[in-house]
Amino acid sequence: MGLRPGRCYKKLDPHAYTRTAKRVVKKAFIRGVPQPKIVHFDMGTPKDSYKYEVDLIAKESAQIRSNALEAARVVMNRELVKAIGSENFYFQIRAYPHHVLRENALITGAGADRLQTGMRHSFGRPIGKAARVKAGKILMSVKVSTKADAEKVRKAYKKVVPKLPIPMTIEVRELKK
Repeated sequence: MGLRPGRCYKKLDPHAYTRTAKRVVKKAFIRGVPQPKIVHFDMGTPKDSYKYEVDLIAKESAQIRSNALEAARVVMNRELVKAIGSENFYFQIRAYPHHVLRENALITGAGADRLQTGMRHSFGRPIGKAARVKAGKILMSVKVSTKADAEKVRKAYKKVVPKLPIPMTIEVRELKK
């Protein structure tokens, strides 16, 4: 069975379903949680000499699945290496997918009514993770040295925004030393 659309998991639930023992849900009750699909959270070259930071900020509160964050990361890193070069930027993903997503799998098609249980035992099994993002949270940030590079980052962000399920704003600010 394929992946359900992002709209199925976009809405924020009342509380996060994580692997911490501090919440109502304890670690022992969540079995077989898959790892987040994000490979790297920091890319580029970390230096102290960067003068500008370009941020991608969420306009709405929502959940963003880890595969959407990974798709955005791949596109952003490719565009930055192509436009600026791998030595001239430092790119960070600031949202981490903690929330465990569950799915009550139902079988559809001819004769499927005998194989499924409907809403009986409908707790669901873990199928992935998502980052819970509030409005105004910085999702990604890129540090660069020149104003021209900051504009290239802005253009790269425009290719990233369609990969994410909520509207975003791009903010350029000068770093103070």
